[in-house]
Amino acid sequence: MIKLSRLPVITIMILSLFAMSCAKNPVTGKKEFMLMSESQEISLGQSADPQIMAAYGLYEDPQIQKFIDAKGQEMVKVSHRSNIKYEFKILDSPIVNAFAVPGGYVYFTRGIMAHFNNEAEFAGVLGHEIGHIAARHSAKQYSQATLAQIGLTLGAVFAPEQFSDFVNAANTGVSLLFLKFGRDDETESDRLGVEYSTKVGYNAIEMANFFKTINRLQEAAGASIPTFLSTHPNPGDRYKEVTRLANKWQKQLNVSPTNLNINRESYLQLVDGIVYGEDPRQGFFENNTFYHPDLKFYFPVPANWQTMNSPTAVQMAPQDGNALMVLQLSQSKTLKEAGEEFVNSNSLVVIESKNTTQHGKPVLKLLAKQEQTDANGAVIQTLMVLCHFVQHDGIIYQLYGLALDENYNNYSNFFLNTLNNFKTLTDPNKLNRLPARLEVKSVPSATTLQKALQLNGVGAGSLEEHAILNGMQLSDQLA
Repeated sequence: MIKLSRLPVITIMILSLFAMSCAKNPVTGKKEFMLMSESQEISLGQSADPQIMAAYGLYEDPQIQKFIDAKGQEMVKVSHRSNIKYEFKILDSPIVNAFAVPGGYVYFTRGIMAHFNNEAEFAGVLGHEIGHIAARHSAKQYSQATLAQIGLTLGAVFAPEQFSDFVNAANTGVSLLFLKFGRDDETESDRLGVEYSTKVGYNAIEMANFFKTINRLQEAAGASIPTFLSTHPNPGDRYKEVTRLANKWQKQLNVSPTNLNINRESYLQLVDGIVYGEDPRQGFFENNTFYHPDLKFYFPVPANWQTMNSPTAVQMAPQDGNALMVLQLSQSKTLKEAGEEFVNSNSLVVIESKNTTQHGKPVLKLLAKQEQTDANGAVIQTLMVLCHFVQHDGIIYQLYGLALDENYNNYSNFFLNTLNNFKTLTDPNKLNRLPARLEVKSVPSATTLQKALQLNGVGAGSLEEHAILNGMQLSDQLA
C-alpha cells in the first residue's frame, strides 16, 4: 500500500483556497486575496447597522439627512463601485468621527459635521469613506484577519478587558469598524476622496485644509484621540499629499479651481443650530453624579472613575480597570422576570436575593457569581456580580457592579453607594438642562476672530475651541 505524503495534499488545499478566494479589486482592477464575497459583505453591513444605531443613536435632522443622502448618492455614481446600495446616516455623537462598514453603509457623527466649515471639506471626507467601500478595505481586513486566525470579537464599548464577555460583546460586524486600516488603505482612500469630490465639482484643496482642523483636534485631545483621528496617517503629511493630489486631478480634468465649489455659506446655514458636544437630555455627568433629565433619575458615581454614556448603557470603571459598573434598561415586564433573564443570560449562580423598597421604588437586589472555567471544567476565576433591578416610572433599570472575587471587597462599598442611591430627579436646574447648539453669526465690521468671539460672550477658556470650530486662528481677520 502506497502512503501519500501529506505535504502535496496540504499544498493543493492551500492553492485551491487561494484560487477560490481571489477577487478583482474594483479600484485597482488587480486580483487580490479575498475570503468575503460581495453578498457576504452586504449582509455584514446589514447586520452591523442596527448595532451601530443602538450604540450611537441617529441624529434626527431632516434637512441634514436630505443633504448627505443627495451628496452621497451623487458621489456614488462617480465611484468605482456604484453597483451596490449605499446608505448615509448622521450619528448622535459629539465625537469627531466618520467611518464606513462593508456593504455600502457610511456614517458621520454630528461632531464632525459641526467641524466642517464648507461643503467641500465634507465632500472630501465623504469621498474618503466611499473609497473604503469601493476598494473593499474592510473586506480585505476581514480576509487577512481570518487567514491569520485573529479573533474579531469586540468587547463592550468601554468595559475593562476581563469583563468584556459579560457586557454584551459585539459581533464581527461592529468589530470590523475598529480594525485599523493600514496606511496604504488610508492613503488610497485619501486619493479616492480627492478624485471623487473633484469629479462631482468640489475643490479638494478644502479637504486638505480640513486636516489642519484634525491636527489641532489631535493636539487638543492629547492621548485621547477619536477613532477618525487615531486610525489615519499624520495629518500634516496628509495635508501636503492631498494638496498635491487635488492639483493633479484639477489638471487631469482640465478644470480651474475657481470653477469648483466650496459652498461655505450654504453649509454654515445647514449646520446652524446643530447640537454641539454632549447632549444633556441623553444624560450627563456632573460633580460625581449621573443625571438623566428625560428619564428623571440620578445616582452617584465614584470620584475619579472613568465614565461613558451611550444610548444603550452607562459605564463606569476605576483607573486600574479592576471593576466595572453598568446601567442598562431591562426589556422585562416585572422585577422577577428581569432578575431571571439577567441570571440565565449571564450563567450566574445566585448567592443572595431580596425584594425591597428603596427611595419609594420597588427593587430586587441580587448578589451572584459567574465561574469561568477552562477546557477541563476547572474554575480559573470567579466574577462577583452585585445587581439592583429598580422599577422607576414604569421602566425597569438594571444597575450592577462587577469585580473578580479577589478584588470584590475593595469595590463593594463603591457598588453599594451607587446602587443604593438611584433616586428620582426633581432639581429644576438639572431637569431643564439643554444642549449647546452651534450658532452662526455675522460680524458688523472687520475685526479679528478673537475679538469677534469675545464680543459674543465667549470666555477665554473656550476661545481656542471656537477657533478650531471655525477652522481659523484667533488672530485671523474677519471681513
